[in-house]
Amino acid sequence: MPIPRRVRWTGRSVAVLFAWATVACTNPRGGESIATPSAAAPPNIVIVLADDLGFGDLSSQNREAKTSTPHLDAVAARGARFTDAHSPSAVCSPTRYGILTGRYCWRTSLRKGVLWTDDPLLVEPDRPTLASELRAAGYRTAFVGKWHLGLGSTKPTDWSGPLDAGPHTVGFDESVGIPSSLDIPPYCWFRNGVGDPPPTATIAASAPRRQGGGGFWREGAIADGFLHEEVLPKTIDESIAIVERHVREHPRQPLFLEVCLPAPHTPWLPHEAWRGSSGAGFYGDFVNEVDHEVGRLLAALDSSGLADDTLFIFTSDNGAHWTSADIERFGHRANDSVRGQKGDIHEGGHRIPLLVRWPGSVEPGAIRSETVCLTDLYATSLAAAGITEASRRGGEDSVDLLPLLVDGDASNLSARSGVVHHSVDGMFAIRVGDWKLIEGLGSGGFTAPARPAPRDGEPTVQLYDLANDPLETRNLAASRPDKVAELSAVLAAVRGEPSPEVDQSR
Repeated sequence: MPIPRRVRWTGRSVAVLFAWATVACTNPRGGESIATPSAAAPPNIVIVLADDLGFGDLSSQNREAKTSTPHLDAVAARGARFTDAHSPSAVCSPTRYGILTGRYCWRTSLRKGVLWTDDPLLVEPDRPTLASELRAAGYRTAFVGKWHLGLGSTKPTDWSGPLDAGPHTVGFDESVGIPSSLDIPPYCWFRNGVGDPPPTATIAASAPRRQGGGGFWREGAIADGFLHEEVLPKTIDESIAIVERHVREHPRQPLFLEVCLPAPHTPWLPHEAWRGSSGAGFYGDFVNEVDHEVGRLLAALDSSGLADDTLFIFTSDNGAHWTSADIERFGHRANDSVRGQKGDIHEGGHRIPLLVRWPGSVEPGAIRSETVCLTDLYATSLAAAGITEASRRGGEDSVDLLPLLVDGDASNLSARSGVVHHSVDGMFAIRVGDWKLIEGLGSGGFTAPARPAPRDGEPTVQLYDLANDPLETRNLAASRPDKVAELSAVLAAVRGEPSPEVDQSR
């Protein structure tokens, strides 16, 4: 791995160089990487995960967007923007697991759907996480925002004392967040594993905006003083407080901060200042507010003096929940022009924005067209911290993207046979080069039909050549059985299964 050629020689930049030297040193005989002592602390790492934000919601990626995202556009201009990045799942909880562990969630007990607040912690006991590995390497680790990975083993969750699971049990030194999505009860904050305060009251349900309601959430328990519309700005307030406190209290320690925004997932609750700021209704206004709030965090990194020494990553957990009716009504394509939406196996379900800024290392304005997955954030972050592949403990489905980001070297990606996609109801797809095979018919998700039965003689799978058919309109399974067989074998190998006998039709 080459040392970055674009290094700004600040004090922390020297630390970055030494951290890279640790990664770059290889055995002259061609063996495993050799860890050499790092002279100073590696860079800070900040990952911001939006909730249900589509690729086409960023104005830098969609010239016809009815939203406006100047702060995120600035991140893209000052760093790298990926045009073919994918979440490992088309819904929330599985993607969060994938980022935290560098591992596909379908390898766990959760093979479709999402978790509920009272479900057990999805991260297996003793499973290495991005937080635990970075903490072991000397980082101060913090989590803020939407968790949605389970809070323990009791149903209902016992809020009378410390929670028996959560961010505080998987490697985070400090954490403040909400249990699940803002439409799933209970509605409350927790801080370092304790309800802050616990949910003791009840709130009635609210209808979706599409039905004229005040923003969708389910009836359930709520904490005293909890306000749905304040969760987004409070998430950023808490993140800024962590950044400022870190500079004061841990100036010699690098920071890993994961910020999981609750928006623009339902309920769509833009503050009054943002009402009418977009051409895409409450949803578009909420997207604009998300951009503003991320801008506040970026400003805090600047004012704290950490920005130039920080690997900053912005992305989303899946595609936007934006229907064809929404497109027709507003003329806004939240998932750009691709097929499908959140939950679906088609591109709109899992092709997501991915922006990476690292001053002095990632060239400003770079556009990367390679196919990557959010599980790759695991290996990438650890490599930036100076943790070699040989010494990291987890991340079996993760590829280090730093050579690609820093020097345009995509050779690391060749070690992966393909990128696996997964829909809300558990439908699989495999992407190899420009080819995409879907194990079934329909969307496998929210767009009808989800799983139609094949007609007599019709293929039972979908095969698309995305180079010539990026909208997935022509199923080539019947005419290219060779390619179906090839990709089916690849998918079986990734899942650890015998190569299947592929039946093209009934």
